[in-house]
Amino acid sequence: MKKKALIFGITGQDGSYLAEFLLKKNYIVHGVKRRSSSINTGRLDHIYQEPHVKKRTLILHYGDITDSLSVTRLIKEIKPNEIYNLAAQSHVQVSFESPEYTANADALGALRILEAIRFNKLEKKTKFYQAGTSELFGLNEKTPQNEKTLFHPASPYGVAKLYAHWITINYRQAYNIFACNGILFNHESPRRGETFVTQKIIQALCKIKLKKQKTLYLGNLYSKRDWGHAKDFVRAMWLMLQQKKPQDFVISTENQTSVKNFVNIVAKKLKLKIKWRGKGINEKAIDETGKTIIACHTSYYRPLEVNNLLGDSRKARKQLKWKPKFNLDELISDMISSELSGYY
Repeated sequence: MKKKALIFGITGQDGSYLAEFLLKKNYIVHGVKRRSSSINTGRLDHIYQEPHVKKRTLILHYGDITDSLSVTRLIKEIKPNEIYNLAAQSHVQVSFESPEYTANADALGALRILEAIRFNKLEKKTKFYQAGTSELFGLNEKTPQNEKTLFHPASPYGVAKLYAHWITINYRQAYNIFACNGILFNHESPRRGETFVTQKIIQALCKIKLKKQKTLYLGNLYSKRDWGHAKDFVRAMWLMLQQKKPQDFVISTENQTSVKNFVNIVAKKLKLKIKWRGKGINEKAIDETGKTIIACHTSYYRPLEVNNLLGDSRKARKQLKWKPKFNLDELISDMISSELSGYY
C-alpha cells in the first residue's frame, strides 16, 4: 500500500519541491492550500503534466494552519503516514510588521498539528516534520552553529519558530509522537518568493542587464548566510522521517557568503561590470558608465540585524547520509537561467 503524506504549505517553494520528491517515491501526496481570490498554485501546476502523476496521487485541500478545525478535520480524514509542516509566515522583515499573525501561523500552527495527531490517536501511525530555521540562532554569532548551539532569535519570526521547535520536542517526549525538527539554514531556488533577498537580487540584476530596471535597493550588505538549494533540503526532510528514532537535525551546506558577495557572483555571471563605492548606508555599486545600479536604503534594514549564520551539519551527514548536491555557484546559475528564460 502506498504511503500517504500531508504537506501544509504545499504551494510554497519547499512544498512544491517536496511534493515532486514524494511523488517520485510513489507516495500519495495531500497538500493544504489557503482559499485565495487569485490562483496560488503556480509552483504546482506543472506537476500534473508529468506522466507518472495522476489526480488521485496529488490531492489538494482547502485549509489553513491558523484554523484548528480545518487542521484537525484534514488529519482525521486523511490519516497520513507523514505530515510535513512547511506552512508559515516566513519573511523575517514582515514578522516585525505582523508579529501576531506570525505567531499564530508559525508557533501555534505547529501546536495545532501535533494536537490533532494526539486527539485523533495517530501517535503510532503518523510521523511529523516541523520546518525550523537558522533564525533560531539569531544574535548568537558563535559559528558554526549546530544542534547544541544556544538559541537567541532576533525577530518575531525566529521567536515563533522557537516555540514550534520546543512544542515539537515536548509532544515527542510527552506523547511518544515521532516528531522531528529540521533546523534549516537558508535555501533558495528559482521558486523562491520575489521578496527574499536572493531572488530580489537575481530578478533585479537580470532586469538591469536587459535595461528593464535602473536600480536595486538592498539593506545590510555584510550579512553572511549559508545558502543551499531547496531541492537538497527537502530530501533531508524526508530522510529525517525514515529514521528509527525521531531526532532534530541542522541542515546546511557548511559554506558561507555575504549578501555583497552574492551580488558580485550574480553580476559576474551576467557580465555586469560593477565597482563598489562608499561605506555603510552610502555604499553603492556603479556600472561602466558611472550610473548607480545598486544602493542601500534604511527601509531594508531589520530592527535587529542577524549578521552571521553558518551551519554545522555533521550530524545529518553522518546519520542521514545526507549531503548537498548543489553548491552556491550552481544554485545561482539555476536561478539566473530560470529568470532569464521568462524574457526569451
